[in-house]
Amino acid sequence: MTRYTTATDADREAMLAAVGVGSVRDLLAEQIPAALLRDEPLALPDGRSEQEVYVHLRELAAANTSAEDEVTFLGAGMYDHYVPALIDMLLGRSEFLTPYTPYQPEVSQGGLQVMFEYQTAISELTALPVSNASVYEGPSAVGAAAYLAKLHNGRRRIVVSAGAHPHTLQTLETLAIGYGSEVVVVPLKDGATDPQAWAAAIDEDTSTAILQQPNFLGAVEDVAALTAAAKDVGGEKLVTVGAYDPITLGILAPPGEVGIDVAVGEGQTLGNRLDFGGPSFGFFAAREAFLRRMPGRIAGETTDVDGRRGFVLTLQTREQHIRREKATSNICTSQALNALAGVVYLGWLGREGLPELAELLARRTHYARTTLTAIDGVELLHGQPVVRELALRLPGIDVPALVAHVQEHGYHPGLALARTHPDAYPDGLLVAITEQRTKDQIDRLAELLAAGVAAQRGSGSGPTTGQNGVAA
Repeated sequence: MTRYTTATDADREAMLAAVGVGSVRDLLAEQIPAALLRDEPLALPDGRSEQEVYVHLRELAAANTSAEDEVTFLGAGMYDHYVPALIDMLLGRSEFLTPYTPYQPEVSQGGLQVMFEYQTAISELTALPVSNASVYEGPSAVGAAAYLAKLHNGRRRIVVSAGAHPHTLQTLETLAIGYGSEVVVVPLKDGATDPQAWAAAIDEDTSTAILQQPNFLGAVEDVAALTAAAKDVGGEKLVTVGAYDPITLGILAPPGEVGIDVAVGEGQTLGNRLDFGGPSFGFFAAREAFLRRMPGRIAGETTDVDGRRGFVLTLQTREQHIRREKATSNICTSQALNALAGVVYLGWLGREGLPELAELLARRTHYARTTLTAIDGVELLHGQPVVRELALRLPGIDVPALVAHVQEHGYHPGLALARTHPDAYPDGLLVAITEQRTKDQIDRLAELLAAGVAAQRGSGSGPTTGQNGVAA
């Protein structure tokens, strides 16, 4: 006997009698149009034994290719960073296995402390005074920031750089319908946000101006200049939002120091694996003026009646705690376990380790940029500074076919930009670098790309030697 038993036939008959219908079918017929009801049974196969299910699932899993099955240069928002064993060990500690919702602080100290320490780390990382306990992931964090801006100033227009992640742009377009807002996308110029178009798009009806740093093409934006220009046009009521790759904050100026009001981002790179696209977490930090409009929860530190240190929920602006029209969030949970992995990872790196990692990425990305553009037929998509990702152009090349060719050799060369920007960058390739990608692997990628490009051009020749002495 389990604690969660199904309703018996007698239970169902009693409930149906209480609502005045003879069967479940009759109940559904009163609620669902006849055209939507199926008369025939679902085409489901017979059940299988546990052993058979295991074999079937193993066969399905074998059809996948993971980042451990190939050398991957694929990024575009999710990256193949090393996750130390320390992460899993600490995630399983009993101190953190407290109840799902920490409404009772006396039995939720582990979870509440995780939130508090995580908030502290994110505030230090972003140089902004307040952070919430996390949200679902990066794009929804940007959407929540846009809603915060609408609540703050009541304005209608959302101005966002075309350098934002395509998923972010899609999220904003979707949520803007509910917000009663209009999304205006500012084009790029040589891979970065066009400053003239940016200033021209912002007016006194603009609620928020949104940038991504680095942007989707890997370019480092001049956030300070763009933020100042936005404030000059939109006034003090304008809310500037920066969507950040947290690893790059090891060497880039933090958002709090360049005028950004709200900093959000995708936290997958902080101790979270590439688990088939998720789960991960989104971070959300802001200036103190926006404290009471931030989504989700904020944990605080206090002392109990005996003077001992303790933790409590300080703010929770969710819909089930206050009237719906005054709620600033409909997110019903934070990604607490993933956020715990994030704060453990930041603690593992430390104040010196994060800059060292970011510098390592920048050096290897520079090497990859130089090496790959030495290949005949490969050129830079833009000339902006980069940290961990670079965009290439391969004129006249079927890039998706090239990607498939390189994958046959156990390497994934990156994202074919025809998948995300078919009109703007049909011949583009976005290549990501992590600390797991070595110089030898970059050189091998150059060999494979050179051979693939030569094969498509019909030359039939093998790789030549580029200006660096590597295969080109």
